[in-house]
Amino acid sequence: MTEHSLIALENQSFDELSDAFGWPEMHRLNIAEVVCERFADGSNRLALIAENEAGDCERYSFDDINRLANRLASAFQLAGIEPGDRVAVILPQRVETALVHIAAQKLGAISLPLSVLFGDDALEYRLADSGSKIVIAAVDKLDLIDELSGNLPELQAVWAVSESAPVPATTVDRQDRAAPSETHASSRIEAADFWGVLRATDDAQFSCSSSPDDPAFLLYTSGTTGPPKGALIPQRALIGNLTGFECSQNGFPQEQDVMFTPADWAWTGGLLDGLLPAWYYGAPVVALDYKKFRADIILSLMSRHKVTCAFIPPTALKMLRSEPALLERYPLALRAVMSAGEAVGEELYRWGQKALGLDINEMCGQTEHNYLIGNCSALMPVRPGSMGKAYPGHKVAIMGPDGTLLPDGQEGEIVAHKDDPVHFLGYWKNPEATASKYTGDWFHLGDIGYRDAEGYLWFVGRADDVISSAGYRIGPGEIEDCVLKHPAVQQVAAIGVPDPDGIRGDVVKLCIVLNPEIEPSSTLEKEIQTQVRTQLAAYEYPRQIEFMEALPMTTTGKIKRMELRRMHIERLSS
Repeated sequence: MTEHSLIALENQSFDELSDAFGWPEMHRLNIAEVVCERFADGSNRLALIAENEAGDCERYSFDDINRLANRLASAFQLAGIEPGDRVAVILPQRVETALVHIAAQKLGAISLPLSVLFGDDALEYRLADSGSKIVIAAVDKLDLIDELSGNLPELQAVWAVSESAPVPATTVDRQDRAAPSETHASSRIEAADFWGVLRATDDAQFSCSSSPDDPAFLLYTSGTTGPPKGALIPQRALIGNLTGFECSQNGFPQEQDVMFTPADWAWTGGLLDGLLPAWYYGAPVVALDYKKFRADIILSLMSRHKVTCAFIPPTALKMLRSEPALLERYPLALRAVMSAGEAVGEELYRWGQKALGLDINEMCGQTEHNYLIGNCSALMPVRPGSMGKAYPGHKVAIMGPDGTLLPDGQEGEIVAHKDDPVHFLGYWKNPEATASKYTGDWFHLGDIGYRDAEGYLWFVGRADDVISSAGYRIGPGEIEDCVLKHPAVQQVAAIGVPDPDGIRGDVVKLCIVLNPEIEPSSTLEKEIQTQVRTQLAAYEYPRQIEFMEALPMTTTGKIKRMELRRMHIERLSS
């Protein structure tokens, strides 16, 4: 057990650890302080190794990160950003992304991570709904932001990152004190160069005295109906992640630990399951700015930087499994791997034992209530196919349709108690949606499952229609709204069906009823696929489309998506 660890894995069982655990008292908490400031002590302790696909690499110490984040917080303040304002960042795994999050926390602002994969509709909705005042984005996003800016009345500033290679920390020390250079002009907002802004800003010291319940992040999550909902994540949620993080990494940190995840920092998985918890312990993180997952680049990176601990989604693990020669070429130093986003399954688990020499620790969590359930092979037997057990400090139960808690062995909905530091504050500007997620003090996760006599939880299926594909949670409502914009479409249902390649878990399938006089065609199919890819996100792309005469409906006019999925699977089996 190290200085900052919450649990000790030595000399006790998992159940003993869980029974004895209690959360530390938290009267004051700021994420920037616990993941950065306390390690910026002049020792130049390594914080980040940032690479791109070309192999360009820079290293940053906690002193570098803290100094640059202080200067960025000062620049935010000069730009009119105040506590509680939303700061949007649309960047891949880069040092600038981390700096935006740390600087926002230093100022008491709320950081809004957004995926570089988002198209115009997805981006416009999130920026408008959040009321973001500033956007930091890659230069190739500026034309899109320009097009959207007329519908974003609260947006006041856009700063662009134009560099492809990682930028040295010393770039702000150049004697260039001129005004930030303009990189792009729109009808309403002139975009300034990110590093130019920092060079033109004086050094300053920032430290926000926030409380555990103060908001830190706004993360949009897909649901089954309506547009995505913004989950407001408090400062305390980082602490609530830590017991699961320590367990899923089989005791973290250990000497020489280095953390990596290919998961995008725009999502809970990359940000709160990878970057920030590793920094809480002062451990270095490897970042990779890449456009498409390539096993050779990932394995080379992990080998060169001696990555010991990783969060790798099942889809990515399957892609690594398909390249056995690369695993032989790039020797790995891995001692622990956590995987989440979809089921790992016994076959992939056994491959991990043989090819990686370790037990893959499957984990289950959600944006609203993260790092809740999982495995810890250092303390308990991993049962392939099981979600694991509730991590220390988290209370999980199985609930029946009438709201009663069920005994072990009976199927019901998996629920989590809201009295938990990891639990979110609610959905942004949507109290009705927030209230609908609770029965008493229990939060509905939307998963159907059961708990066995030894406390292992087993997943049976989804209580809603959310699609899990390649580690992404995809709400059918947003896709259906997009497809209905096509003039040929009368009705549509988006469902998840098994990936024929066995890589992504499920893939998105559209069941479409066309308007009268419209005939199905491959051209129309490609038009609809392109519309989803460009307006929403590439990962929401419908890989299968079936044109139908009618969709199965309930008596109240709701589409029976589960019936459509059943029909698809029955056809496959026959």
